[in-house]
Amino acid sequence: MSLFLFMLLVSILNPVVSHKSCDFPAVFNLGDSNSDTGGYASAFTTPTSPYGDTYFHMPARRFSDGRLIIDFIAEAFGLPFINAYLDSVGTNFSHGINFATAASTIRLPISVIPNGGFSPFYLGFQYSQFEQFKVRSQMIRKQGGLLAGLMPKEEYFSKALYTFDIGQNDLAEGFFPNLTIQEVNASIPDIINKFSENIKNIYNLGARFFWVHNTGPIGCLPYVLVAFASAEKDPAGCLKPYNEVAQYFNLKLQESIAQLRNEFPSAAFTYVDIYSVKYSLFAEPPKHGFELPLVTCCGYGGEYNYSASVLCGGTITVNGTEIFVGSCDNPPVRVVWDGIHFTEAANKFIFDQISTGSFSDPAVPLKQACQS
Repeated sequence: MSLFLFMLLVSILNPVVSHKSCDFPAVFNLGDSNSDTGGYASAFTTPTSPYGDTYFHMPARRFSDGRLIIDFIAEAFGLPFINAYLDSVGTNFSHGINFATAASTIRLPISVIPNGGFSPFYLGFQYSQFEQFKVRSQMIRKQGGLLAGLMPKEEYFSKALYTFDIGQNDLAEGFFPNLTIQEVNASIPDIINKFSENIKNIYNLGARFFWVHNTGPIGCLPYVLVAFASAEKDPAGCLKPYNEVAQYFNLKLQESIAQLRNEFPSAAFTYVDIYSVKYSLFAEPPKHGFELPLVTCCGYGGEYNYSASVLCGGTITVNGTEIFVGSCDNPPVRVVWDGIHFTEAANKFIFDQISTGSFSDPAVPLKQACQS
């Protein structure tokens, strides 16, 4: 066989795969507090100092001491931080928009703020906001003027990366009214069905590139550790039954993404196993440069430095003395910020791991998420 024929045969059997980076001109995000860059603060109350102190040196309407994973995603594509849809002051949506709000769920929650603990801006509501935004933003662009430049170009809607990080609060909504583990598990298929319905709706509005985070190890977070202290713990000190529910949620989510991939072959769906990366911070903190992973950095009281009665940035009176609930001394080596959310350092570590594609299905890096 000649060398030419041999090389031709090799090229047929082993086609060259393009590794060209995707040029996403915008990022559209839907989710909860893990990716909220100001939605909750615009609608309800604003996180106060020491929130934001590590990176922004002031409260930045995020539930962390600094940047979130969504901020690092925007930075990776050379885009500015994504403004919240609900933020009406000084916002620029030309390179994306963030519909996420803290306390949001996939399904319509049973009780919403101010009569309950969950946001009225559940995923279906966020989809409706996106639907309206797509129409109204293009009306503004056609009108011209100053505001036109603050809106995304029409072609961005089909070229943008659509990111999702939501589901943790759906599990919490089951746990905290004291449903059994079995009852919460039984609700998961319907939760995932609602998620898939919204993905399909967004696809029908032109979205083609989807980057979907699964949910994290909720049983490692102090607000769950304190509330269900008698539950079985694993070697990392996390609550095993609660993490198993999160893992079941993730299994059904991954199955739904596979179904969506089959149903819409022209789109790229990337399922991101953020659970495994987050859990590694609790299981092997020294390996990754962290310490005291189960202990809240900005909190007060007890084994986990967390109490639902006084949160980060609040005050408590102890023996007649008012105490401000502030940050720990060294946030860059801590995992959990306020008992519910992660520190900027943890968020950066998580981003660095998931952006490589090592925790994705299919195994494509973030910058190639248009090719999955």
